[in-house]
Amino acid sequence: MEIEAVGTAYARWAPVYDQTFGALTRSGRRMAVGLINQRSGSVLEVGVGTGLALDLYDPHLRVTGIDYSEDMLGKARARAERKGLDHVVELRQMDARRLDFPDNHFDSVAAMHVMSVVPEPERVMSEIARVCKPGGKVVITSHFERDTGVLAAIEKLAARMPNLLGWHSDFAMERVLQDNRLSIEKTRSLPPMGIMTLLVLAKS
Repeated sequence: MEIEAVGTAYARWAPVYDQTFGALTRSGRRMAVGLINQRSGSVLEVGVGTGLALDLYDPHLRVTGIDYSEDMLGKARARAERKGLDHVVELRQMDARRLDFPDNHFDSVAAMHVMSVVPEPERVMSEIARVCKPGGKVVITSHFERDTGVLAAIEKLAARMPNLLGWHSDFAMERVLQDNRLSIEKTRSLPPMGIMTLLVLAKS
């Protein structure tokens, strides 16, 4: 998807995101944040969206969230203020292909249900690897394409209209595994029906 299409799609989805896609991805979001809560220090959430995960982070963490969509960020800021989430230190509009942070800056990076949305996901992963500290963890939840079965056929049909859906249904896992600074520690299918997958990557 082009970056302008991402902004348009998520301006359209923002009013109903929490009740639709947000509900579908709840279990993956809880599992991903649960893993990060076992760690300490600073967290970057790439594609923070409406802020559905923000109140799941433990207060001992320092959470920064970025998103390209100002419509989504407006909801995230309102959520953080309404719930008094003092551990959320910053919510910024930013293109994930050009992260405005120093090298080796965050102890953990979360990218939940965003990699199949962004243009140039390989470039986004390179930026994530750059800003993650050595020894840090990157936790990704995403939908990845299937090769066989009924769901694979549905994905191929949906792949024809990514700008309408706001994401790529035929997204290959290999596209997030190409940066040699990051290695796989864990892979797990997520409910419902294994539609989503959780990946934990470690930075060497």
